[in-house]
Amino acid sequence: MKTIILNEPGSVDNLLYTESAKPSITANEVLVKTISLSVNVIDYKVRSNEGALNWILGSERPAVIGWDLSGTVVEVGDEVTDFKIGDDVFGMANFPGKGSAYAEFVAVPSAHLTLKPENISHQEAASATLAALTAWQALVEKANVKKGDKVLIHAASGGVGHYATQIAKHLGAYVIGTSSAKNREFVLQNGADQHIDYTTEKFQEIVSDVDFVLDTVGGDTILKSLEVIKEGGTIITITTSSLSDEILEKAKSKEVNLSFLLVQSSGENMLQLAQLLENGIVKSHVSKTFSFDQMGEAHLYLETGRTVGKIVVNL
Repeated sequence: MKTIILNEPGSVDNLLYTESAKPSITANEVLVKTISLSVNVIDYKVRSNEGALNWILGSERPAVIGWDLSGTVVEVGDEVTDFKIGDDVFGMANFPGKGSAYAEFVAVPSAHLTLKPENISHQEAASATLAALTAWQALVEKANVKKGDKVLIHAASGGVGHYATQIAKHLGAYVIGTSSAKNREFVLQNGADQHIDYTTEKFQEIVSDVDFVLDTVGGDTILKSLEVIKEGGTIITITTSSLSDEILEKAKSKEVNLSFLLVQSSGENMLQLAQLLENGIVKSHVSKTFSFDQMGEAHLYLETGRTVGKIVVNL
């Protein structure tokens, strides 16, 4: 089967195309024929940085990366009861030594997948895995965002951001999204009540008394967000687990719940997202597609930092 491997981290030239054996499955796994996969920021960070690669996938080489998967079940383990051959499924797939998404076939524990709604494409489904899961777990499971909350989402036009905006609106929050001016209408169409152009405006001078902040940007965003969060509010960052003493002290003084979120694969959460996708409450925005042999181009495009919504690679 077609597979992309990494023998060592580095440039996109280190993404090597190879033919490998189709993975075997255990009793609780299914074998999925990949139709579409989506590329996330974590993909190029892991590809280019040895520390990130070792942290996420360990030191075994070659490594196969890729987390977002949508495809068709072609084999079913003896103990699997929730899927059958021919089912279209989607979810996160990255299991070192077994299967990751940069491959033609991937072995995935059935508990990490859910059925793809018939009314969305494989491209839309693949997009709505890691990024949508991140948004869901941040807003629903960690922050418990509820009706009437004031929510600030940084980079609201990006992969995680555009899902977070829609989910926050579904939860009944007043949503403020930051992006450049050219993406203003996109952010508002996703349900934001207010838009801030980060290139010309300082959000910390515009908003106040925010209940929840989702930081998808990094840098000094958390420090500035602490100026607008209300006492007892919540800030979740997905960019760094290393927070400065200044940030921690300021958060403590305001009794702000500040934490780093590393998304966890979950078939249960995927089912909840699938229901939102099926009912049109959440929609995936696919801004650009690539073929499997254009994976390097997909990485370079994502690295520009200007992606609106998601980009997809089709097999």
